[in-house]
Amino acid sequence: MSRLEELKTRIKEALPGLECVIGWQKGYDLLHHTPLFMRSEADVDKLEWSPLNVHNPAVYLPPFRGKKVGVVVKGCDSRSVVELLQEKLVNRDEIVIFGLPCDGVVDLSKVKAKLATAGVTAGQVEAVSHNDKTIVVTAGGKAVSMQMTDVAADKCLRCQFPNAVLADAYVGDPIAPSAPSPAADADLTALDAMSVPERMAFWRYHMDRCIRCYACRNACPMCVCRDHCIAQSREPHWLSQDDTVTEKLMFQVVHAMHLAGRCTECGECQRACPMDIPVLALKKHLNRTIHDLFNYQAGVDPAAIPPLLQFKVEEDNIKERGW
Repeated sequence: MSRLEELKTRIKEALPGLECVIGWQKGYDLLHHTPLFMRSEADVDKLEWSPLNVHNPAVYLPPFRGKKVGVVVKGCDSRSVVELLQEKLVNRDEIVIFGLPCDGVVDLSKVKAKLATAGVTAGQVEAVSHNDKTIVVTAGGKAVSMQMTDVAADKCLRCQFPNAVLADAYVGDPIAPSAPSPAADADLTALDAMSVPERMAFWRYHMDRCIRCYACRNACPMCVCRDHCIAQSREPHWLSQDDTVTEKLMFQVVHAMHLAGRCTECGECQRACPMDIPVLALKKHLNRTIHDLFNYQAGVDPAAIPPLLQFKVEEDNIKERGW
């Protein structure tokens, strides 16, 4: 029995006691998988597990609070579930977590670029197959083989959690994390090399392209105050609807600050952005600062409390006395 079939069996066994189980299914074309809400065995049969499972299903858990639901997770997704549990945004006894080892997911923009190089387009895709190392896309009668390392999402190049950090049912053998690729943090390296004026010019350029669709916020599993978001609140009135770089930058900086020490770097904000703005770099920069100051990594230990959600008289790495 394949891992996927075993997973389906485990879900069908648990389904009678659950409101639904959240996973992935084939989407509107062969290159896209979309979220799946399984409420019957027929729904379970639609479940897919492949490098096209790019969405983080943890984003759907808070609205189900008060109901018992299941969720299928990759390693990075499981960290978001852990963070939600840490902040008591979901209840542990209401969540059943199904996990499989993950070999990475694709960045569809990289896949489309490979297809373009081969002289075909995503609209011509006829078939998609994959194994642990390779994805083969047949388009326009031509089979285009791509190494996963070439088309993987940037987050996968530095992933140290290919296995779910928390799971009630785990299918398959855990896999060892690979060494982070130097390309994984190319965005932070480039920003670090800039002067402060250059960095401001960089962000002003990108924020000028922002259309304020808030896809980055909506895709984030840790952005749970949607009804009270500063982007839409009128009491108090934090932001206007002016289409200015200042207002856009203000939103993105506040968004990033609200995720400091909470962001699991699942990359959904950047993947969802229709303008390809590198918003994840803001969160990664703050995560690095949190790690250096508090030796903390989000979504790893269910019993831990994020450092900015607790108080200590004196932090180990912040020496305020004797100045």
